[in-house]
Amino acid sequence: MSTVISGITKKFGGTTALASIDLTIEDGEFVAILGPSGCGKTTLLRLLAGFDSPTEGEITMNGWQVASPNKTVPPEKRNIGMVFQSFALWPHLKVKEQVRFPLQHHNFATAEVKKSSESRVTEMLSMVGLAEYGDRMPNELSGGQKQRVAIARALAPKPALLLMDEPLSSLDAELRMEMRQEIQIIHRMMNTSIAYVTHDQGEALAMADKIVVMKDGHIEQVGSPEEIYSKPQTPFVAKFVGKANIIEGKWINNSFKPFHDESVLWTSMDVPDGIKKHGIFPVRPEHFSLKKKGEGLIGTVKNAMFQGKEIHYSIDVNGTLLNIHSDYSSRFHVGEEVIIELSPPKNRNLTPVAVE
Repeated sequence: MSTVISGITKKFGGTTALASIDLTIEDGEFVAILGPSGCGKTTLLRLLAGFDSPTEGEITMNGWQVASPNKTVPPEKRNIGMVFQSFALWPHLKVKEQVRFPLQHHNFATAEVKKSSESRVTEMLSMVGLAEYGDRMPNELSGGQKQRVAIARALAPKPALLLMDEPLSSLDAELRMEMRQEIQIIHRMMNTSIAYVTHDQGEALAMADKIVVMKDGHIEQVGSPEEIYSKPQTPFVAKFVGKANIIEGKWINNSFKPFHDESVLWTSMDVPDGIKKHGIFPVRPEHFSLKKKGEGLIGTVKNAMFQGKEIHYSIDVNGTLLNIHSDYSSRFHVGEEVIIELSPPKNRNLTPVAVE
């Protein structure tokens, strides 16, 4: 089932939470809605769920209008499932009863699914790795196990669209990494369309087929994880996703003078005009290299953090701190003067040019 959001605006009094949102979630697609707190991503999810109605625009699911200013189909009449940040398990029901409940009450659960509810419960618990936990109560489960139950419950009636509202934010770092893989595997097995709200760019990059980056109620950019990371279209996307260094300077066609330094020139065919007009060049921390001598920007090491596979440096260049990730080919120390070069990533037309 495809879901089409057309011209959606949502206002709360004089505050515009969403402004002219256009988005399509294709059948079987995993879409991450990414942005900082207050950007409108949860409001968009609530509109998809049917908890709120839009001020302008419409939402259609499989060609059926489910939301407009004059019409809002309630959640129970939409073929959706939901997974919440707080798990939202019923404290008085066993694990297997949690999963069985939507099979009995979801309006879109087929007669076949309802008839074979016991085998469906067994199937879903096996899929999330909880086959032996059916008789346990929620208070006997860990956080990760509770989230697995919530996912199994949401998917049991075979919804056409699964809505996930920051489902991993309450878990510790190790569990979040584990659950990312679990959700990916489940998505491949079920092929259900997913709208996944998160403020964590790592989650979005790791799991999604398509990322929607939002800011202040607007969509900044839509694209694959590779496109969002490698080819940001706005300064916000460059800074928010991957934490790019935003270098100020001067563009002359496809050449850039960082910090207006006349002795250094970088060329790029990939930086869009929307970023060039701000007089900036976004550079990922791993796209710089450091050396002791040679040509390039001159900086001073302000901090160095060992991170196992690499070292994260903070380098002061003309009063601006650059974040640079480097391997062990050379080790630099706090207070040391270094030369910074642009190190072109593979498959990108990005080249440092020496200026005579």
